[in-house]
Amino acid sequence: MAEVLVYVDHVDGAVRKPTLELLTLARRVGEPVAVALGAGAENTAAALAEHGAVKVLTHDASEYADYLVVPKVDALQAAVEAVSPAAVLVPSSAEGKEIAARLALRIGSGIITDAVDLEAGDEGPVATQSVFAASFTTKSRVSKGTPVITVKPNSAAVEAAPAAGSVEALSVTFSAQATGTKVTGRTPRESTGRPELTEAAIVVSGGRGVNGAENFSIIEALADSLGAAVGASRAAVDAGWYPHTNQVGQTGKSVSPQLYIANGISGAIQHRAGMQTSKTIVAVNKDPEAPIFDLVDYGVVGDLFEVVPQLTEAIKVRKG
Repeated sequence: MAEVLVYVDHVDGAVRKPTLELLTLARRVGEPVAVALGAGAENTAAALAEHGAVKVLTHDASEYADYLVVPKVDALQAAVEAVSPAAVLVPSSAEGKEIAARLALRIGSGIITDAVDLEAGDEGPVATQSVFAASFTTKSRVSKGTPVITVKPNSAAVEAAPAAGSVEALSVTFSAQATGTKVTGRTPRESTGRPELTEAAIVVSGGRGVNGAENFSIIEALADSLGAAVGASRAAVDAGWYPHTNQVGQTGKSVSPQLYIANGISGAIQHRAGMQTSKTIVAVNKDPEAPIFDLVDYGVVGDLFEVVPQLTEAIKVRKG
């Protein structure tokens, strides 16, 4: 069976969930070979092996931390040359998509971004995408070179499938471009204790109907009762009620959780483009004609200031 490269997103050896999802998808089209780079790369092996990696290629160098993107592209290119894979899978983060695009250009291959599913095909892996603001679903494949495919978080359930996970050192020669963009400083993001927005299984969002930054505490309380991430519509973000990093929509972040709860959000097409692939959608809005209700699985016509606190309390009671 052909091998499939999986780029590992990790923090000091702690593997992030989207990578484990990629391993699950990779097993459908070949044998997963993980590529772990940077500090703690070798510490990823146990988790990767547990989820199906037959081999883990590792490499650590200061360039991965000191410079942006290109050193990782150099490493993935080296892995492609060493393995000759059937495909390369990369998480659909902002960095992941840039790495994938640069890699595809380097190796003369086609690229598919933001896939939500992957299956084996007679002429190579077939990717499913949600396109035109998630109004249509398409299936496509790369017709030239080694397919480079980025996959949106929460596109597949993580499945354990123990494999050898043998660790091998990857030989990498950095290009002249690798040191072109240097990282001059870092400011740690203040932790909220909530899951990362794009990776969360549950997202609770607030929009114009929240009517003020001080009222987002209601949205946060519901999110915390569910162990969810907090999102916001563009209207709420532009008004300064919530940080831009939490914006969901076409000009913000795309999310695809198991459950999405929209509170006081009308459902403009720009917002729908960022959350329409959510598995179950619930909306609370006092306007029965709000476009969001055309999309939802469950809708509540009511004042969010009455409905959301009651929902939060009911969840707390059920959780005991």
